[in-house]
Amino acid sequence: MATSALPIQDAGVMTALSGDSMSGFDELYRKHYRRVYSICLRMTGNIAEAEDLTQEVFIQLNRKLSSFRGESAFTTWLHRLTVNQVLMHFRKRSVKSELTTEDGEMPDSVDPDTINPESMPIIDRIAIEIAIAQLPPGYRTVFVLHDVEGYEHEEIARILRCSAGTSKSQLHKARLKLRRLLRQRAKAA
Repeated sequence: MATSALPIQDAGVMTALSGDSMSGFDELYRKHYRRVYSICLRMTGNIAEAEDLTQEVFIQLNRKLSSFRGESAFTTWLHRLTVNQVLMHFRKRSVKSELTTEDGEMPDSVDPDTINPESMPIIDRIAIEIAIAQLPPGYRTVFVLHDVEGYEHEEIARILRCSAGTSKSQLHKARLKLRRLLRQRAKAA
């Protein structure tokens, strides 16, 4: 594994991969906990679930850190790991609720007419993920940094080496395009 391709700002990753995994992992946890928790909370809307999922993400991070190849920024990789963990949680919860009745028993059969579409937030989240993936790279980057990661426009401007005005403009255009993409998807469904 070539760790030389890793960005310098990911010193915790470098430390964890170089063999001092405990202090490197501690550094990663301290540095990225708030961002991971924020993503989990935004996706679930539930504090307890977000806390549990944040812990699950860091367990997965500990297991999968050696698979990080440095081809993208560590924060991008961690964001994807976090989103995937939350989506898996929703899938498991959806399957579990479909397989049991309110009293916890296994039903004889499931009547498709009784399924409540309001109880399937995973579909909306998947639609949003697909729409975000369809954004042009500049729009997507600013959207994720601002609306998902919680960075301010001045911080984004420093990260991307552009003006805060450019960041604001890209975010506005990204939101408009997302709305169009989601409307198109809703009409097609």
